[in-house]
Amino acid sequence: MSLRLSTVILPYRRWSEGGGSAWTRAEELGFHTAYTYDHLSWRTFRDGPWFGAIPTLTAAASVTDRLRLGTLVTSPNFRHPVPLAKELISLDDISGGRVTLGIGAGGNGFDATALGQEPWTPRERADRFAEFVPLLDRLLTEDSVTYGGEFYSAHEARNIPGCVQRPRLPFAVAATGPRGLKLAARHGQAWVTTGDPKLYENGTPEESVEALRGQLGKLGEACAAIGRDAGELDKVLLTGFTPDRGRPLESLDAFVDFAGRHQELGFTELVIHWPIPDSDFAAEQKVFEQIAMEAPAQLV
Repeated sequence: MSLRLSTVILPYRRWSEGGGSAWTRAEELGFHTAYTYDHLSWRTFRDGPWFGAIPTLTAAASVTDRLRLGTLVTSPNFRHPVPLAKELISLDDISGGRVTLGIGAGGNGFDATALGQEPWTPRERADRFAEFVPLLDRLLTEDSVTYGGEFYSAHEARNIPGCVQRPRLPFAVAATGPRGLKLAARHGQAWVTTGDPKLYENGTPEESVEALRGQLGKLGEACAAIGRDAGELDKVLLTGFTPDRGRPLESLDAFVDFAGRHQELGFTELVIHWPIPDSDFAAEQKVFEQIAMEAPAQLV
């Protein structure tokens, strides 16, 4: 199976000042999907411009025709399934059925406290995620949903006419722990990882490959436990967070070597960051575009 190549475009530029042109260029370059982060603010970008994911994707849908669009990733940190479902159904309609929802449990960054709450513990994040995903699944597939849970409720929440994509837009579930992998196995059309964060600072690329091999094995076990073929799920690697860091974007050959190693593991989609000068995602735009145009043909 050929490897899909996608990109993630951070929403840090005004639409009128180049924020929109990247999305149209992503379509011209042939990327499979262009994602954006769904955060209120993020790391070193916190004190600069940062725009909302859903409005950004809606605008991107209006200036593209074929490019799939998505979040990497939406989380319960500041989202509730009921209004989120309405926004996603609207976005799926506006885009003509081109939306993928990347979804994860969230972390303890700025989003975790922006609404004034104390950061949730890892256990509480997992508990909320385990309730969030199945409820969102129902909201996107049923005309009317009533639900009362420990963390989320819905009362006759109407979502007519539903998604353009049937039975709903696809979920790409980000997970590495056992509970998250179970959600990916049961509700996901794709699984997302960034690798093993413990290896980012001091690990080696070889150690990262082995860690990813282990994650894929655990995903397979989670699928087998419910009688699902793990081959039904796309396996998505969001790059830039393994010990390789930005080196794969230094040249076409470097990227093809990196991508080939991960394709052999079983990944079906790699996501590379759109270059941002003077940041962790700095890269030569010319090389980045060469990779987009030429690498897929070498990874069939």
